[in-house]
Amino acid sequence: MRPNRALHVPPTLTLTPRSAAADRGNGGGSNKELTSTEPGFGLYVHWPFCLSKCPYCDFNSHVRASIDHDRWRAALLLELDHYAALTPNRNLTSIFFGGGTPSLMHPETVSAIIERAAQRWGFADGAEITLEANPTSVEREKFGDIAKAGVNRVSLGLQAFDDDALKFLGRTHSFAEGLAALDTAMGAFRRVSFDLIYARPGQTRSAWEAELTCALMFGTEHLSLYQLTIESNTVFEGAHRRGELAMPDEDTTAALYETTQAMCEAAGLPAYEISNHARPGAESRHNLTYWRYGDYVGIGPGAHGRVTKGGVKHATRQHRAPEAWLDNVERNGHATRTDEPLDATTRLSEMMLMGLRLREGIARDRFIAETKKAPEDLFDPRRLAMLVEGGLLAVDTAGLRATDAGRQRLDALTARLLG
Repeated sequence: MRPNRALHVPPTLTLTPRSAAADRGNGGGSNKELTSTEPGFGLYVHWPFCLSKCPYCDFNSHVRASIDHDRWRAALLLELDHYAALTPNRNLTSIFFGGGTPSLMHPETVSAIIERAAQRWGFADGAEITLEANPTSVEREKFGDIAKAGVNRVSLGLQAFDDDALKFLGRTHSFAEGLAALDTAMGAFRRVSFDLIYARPGQTRSAWEAELTCALMFGTEHLSLYQLTIESNTVFEGAHRRGELAMPDEDTTAALYETTQAMCEAAGLPAYEISNHARPGAESRHNLTYWRYGDYVGIGPGAHGRVTKGGVKHATRQHRAPEAWLDNVERNGHATRTDEPLDATTRLSEMMLMGLRLREGIARDRFIAETKKAPEDLFDPRRLAMLVEGGLLAVDTAGLRATDAGRQRLDALTARLLG
């Protein structure tokens, strides 16, 4: 499950040391540590296969009876090579293996991609390499090999600490299996995060408090806590449309959100983004690249990217269907479906939609880099003043940010600001 939808900039992020695999073949270039507001440069690798399709999921995931792993490994490396040639003289600050269920990949494929990325781009100091994993026993057995391949951060899709809730969410693991996977992951990887989904039908505030209390007891440095939403073309959407699935009302979801923020803050994991909580310095480097509107390459079926070429930021998207993607890569060396330059209006809109999710907001230098203007010069002054006076927005020498109240109303706030 991924994100739906006075500025304090944290000190320089302290990232984990490079893994042995990431050190191999570092392809030259600068190794300077990033400052706290620099977005970095990332690589996203999409593995489109799952053992089953969860009823809430609208991601590009597919169930297949068999997979030719050697063929898929070769194709992913080909597409990586294609984009590396378009983005020379860059150092990766992060790689993210997402899906689908990338813990179903062969560890040899993970290792080969990390090795090739090191050869083609090189890694910045402290590069973060994350892999999403499900906590089934089959995938848990791979954790040691995945760590040896160079992954230094894992994101576990636990989703709930309750067997009935897991069954409702279509998960194939039990609560006990989830705890076992978390224990294995904490022994295998330097950094561990896990996901939970709340605001489920019938979930009370006290029940969520108990579940979140349990989650916070494990002492992981990062949690992703998402409210359940009804997405188009999912099993849950059909059930909701037929009146078979009653979602919590707005007052209940607001109370659950406020409880989440307060409990995580008290436990030392403040929300640095709407749905993501971390100890200072343990924020997801890769996701910060998205939210700070940095460049990232996306490879694999349906993967999106934002890549600056010749001083112009481009939006890229790969063929979505796994078989079509594979055929195109083997024929052309890549499966790019779209590669479009973004105009100034689109860049501003995207930067706002992503950056206002962050507690730190959007740094002044990011506005200037993308638009050549400071934030107070970009928006209608009366509208800006109204949002500031209403306690939804703040503008200062650091940049522009949504307040806590503003982040709870982010869609309306962004529409008002950009409208």
